[in-house]
Amino acid sequence: MVTVDRTAVEQRGIEHVPDEERYGTPSRQFWVWSAANLSMLPVGYGLFVVAVGLNWWQAMLAVVIGIALSYPLVGAVAIAGTRGGAPAMMLSRASFGVLGSRLPTLITWFTVVGWETVSVALGALATRTVLERLSPGLGGTAMVALAFAVIALGTIVLGVYGYHVIQRVQRWLTLITALVTVVYLIVVLPRLHFDLSGARTGSGVIFLGGIVLVMAGTGLGWLAAGADYSRYLPRSTPSRAILGWTAAGGGVTQGLLVLVGVLLSTSDPVLAGAVAKDPIGALAAQAPTWFLVPYLISVIISVTAAGAVDLYSSGLVLQAIGVRLPRPVTAGIDGVLMIIGGVYMVFIAPTFASVFTAFLLITGVAASAWAAVFLVDLLMHRRDGYDTAALDDVNGRYGRFNWAGIGSMVVGTVVGLGLVTSADPHLAVITAFLMPSGIANSPLAMTNLGIVLGFLLSGVLYAVLTLRTRTAAPKESTPQAVAG
Repeated sequence: MVTVDRTAVEQRGIEHVPDEERYGTPSRQFWVWSAANLSMLPVGYGLFVVAVGLNWWQAMLAVVIGIALSYPLVGAVAIAGTRGGAPAMMLSRASFGVLGSRLPTLITWFTVVGWETVSVALGALATRTVLERLSPGLGGTAMVALAFAVIALGTIVLGVYGYHVIQRVQRWLTLITALVTVVYLIVVLPRLHFDLSGARTGSGVIFLGGIVLVMAGTGLGWLAAGADYSRYLPRSTPSRAILGWTAAGGGVTQGLLVLVGVLLSTSDPVLAGAVAKDPIGALAAQAPTWFLVPYLISVIISVTAAGAVDLYSSGLVLQAIGVRLPRPVTAGIDGVLMIIGGVYMVFIAPTFASVFTAFLLITGVAASAWAAVFLVDLLMHRRDGYDTAALDDVNGRYGRFNWAGIGSMVVGTVVGLGLVTSADPHLAVITAFLMPSGIANSPLAMTNLGIVLGFLLSGVLYAVLTLRTRTAAPKESTPQAVAG
């Protein structure tokens, strides 16, 4: 086995990880995915689920079902990473073609950069809210800018250093954040007065919409990053263990926090409105003053951990698009874009959050359609792994374009966009165009089922189109260059 310096900046990008450089156990997946999701933001999701019109028990059931349906998909993508020894967007060249994969890869890049921007922005907004509660006027521009700089710098440093350092650091970040979160719950929950009888039971359609909301806000948002960390696991690692530890790290951690949010919604009816403006900072209002400083430190740590996972992935995705630069450089470029977007979101555009949320919904439709094609291809055609040399060769077995994959994704995306709605007038023109007149504002339309229907349609269509495709055993070869 080759000795790897696990404290140096990782130079490997989307290139195949050879067997002699693989190490670790699948339980490592738990710490990465737990750290990425262990923050107060999922608690805010719980209030959003109730806000769609569900009572407490419906919301809790929707959370459990949504988590159970979405995070195993992340685990399945992680299995592909171990089989192919490469990031998901590199492996997707097998299902879309070496050049054809650039379309879903570009969309994924926008989405991941968007999420890392949201992480640093939410951290800065939470800082403003907490400091203002500690002392009116303390949460001024200078202090918010300082917090923003600390979060952005920490995110960029971890993202640039890469896999080995992230793996080592995330475990401790998880433990610290978990401790503060547990203390928060111990302190806050006894102070609240829960009303489990006041809310009206939502309809079956609204319940379905709650499940879709949970799926979109949890596991589906991580699909493109699912293979980025599992690619370093030994090829002999059991698939069930990879799927289980990955799904548990993200799903159990995030699911429990979302359920806490559901309970909080029953104690304070106005909390949901505050969370919509500042998802993390608003939750500090429930805590006593003496706990605000540990709470703020935990927030900064948690958003940095989540942002680092996204930044690392976005750097790999940028390479997969065809950018011929070293991985640390692509991660640094995305870090600069993250700062620009975060500055605009926090300091310039007070209405940017609603626009950006709509943008993430729209790109989420395309990302879920990509994931369906990728996962069906994995199950039907990649049981024996990937031809790693062909992933880099436009004249290889995967070819320039796989029209079955491209067509399936495009159809699923178009149908999905036609069946989702957007509150932003600028983006509404490309949504809901398949809905009959008068339905666009109905409860059924607000469920945004287009995300799930687009996912299912893309997967079924690709399965049918490639049903008779014969898959030869992959070649044992290791590419050394990034395809352009």
